[in-house]
Amino acid sequence: MLDKNQNLSFAPINKAYGQVFRPDQLTLGLVLPLEAYPAGSEPTMKGHMKAAQLAEFLGFAALWLRDVPFNVPSFGDPGQIFDPFVYLGALATATDRIALGTASIVLPLRHPAHVAKAAASADVLSDGRLLLGVASGDRPEEYPAMRQSFADRGERFRDSVDYIRATATPYPKHESLQGHLPGDIDLLPKPSGSRLPLLITGGSR
Repeated sequence: MLDKNQNLSFAPINKAYGQVFRPDQLTLGLVLPLEAYPAGSEPTMKGHMKAAQLAEFLGFAALWLRDVPFNVPSFGDPGQIFDPFVYLGALATATDRIALGTASIVLPLRHPAHVAKAAASADVLSDGRLLLGVASGDRPEEYPAMRQSFADRGERFRDSVDYIRATATPYPKHESLQGHLPGDIDLLPKPSGSRLPLLITGGSR
C-alpha cells in the first residue's frame, strides 16, 4: 500500500508527457480537425490554425492528429487530410505550449526510420511537445495500395516499435525485419528527452 504522503509522478520523458499525464488529474485534448462535417465529406480545414491557437489559449492539454493515408469512402470519415508530420511542423510554429500528439501513426505502412526521424524532428522543433501515438491501422483497403499485407501488420508493428526505440540511443545496434543498424551510423536528431513518448493505441495486435 502506498504512503499517502508519497509523491506520485510519472517518469519524465518530455514536456508534452509531463503536461498531459498528471497523477490524480484529468487533462483534456482535442482531435483535429476542429470542425463539424457530414459523414462521407471532407473537412474544409479552414481556420484550423486559429482554432488550434484558441484551444491552447483555453487551456486544453493536447491536440491530436490522425494518420489517414487514403480516403476510404466505405469508412465514412476521411479524418484530417494533411500528412501528420507536416501538420505537426506547422502546428509547432503556430503554438507555444500545447502538446502535439498523433493518434495514431499507422506503423506498418511507414518505414520506422522515417517515423523515428520525423517524430524526433517534430519533438525538437516544438521544444519537447510531441506525443507519438502509434497503431497497426484499421483500414484494410490502404494496405494493397502500398503493397503491404493487412494480415501480418501486427508483426511489422512490433518490429517497428523496437526499431524506433533503438534509434533514441547514439549509434544504435539493432537487427530488424526492416533494417540492420550496425552501430556505425546514427539517426539524428535525437528526441528532446530521454526517448520519444511512445503510446500504443487502439487494437494494435
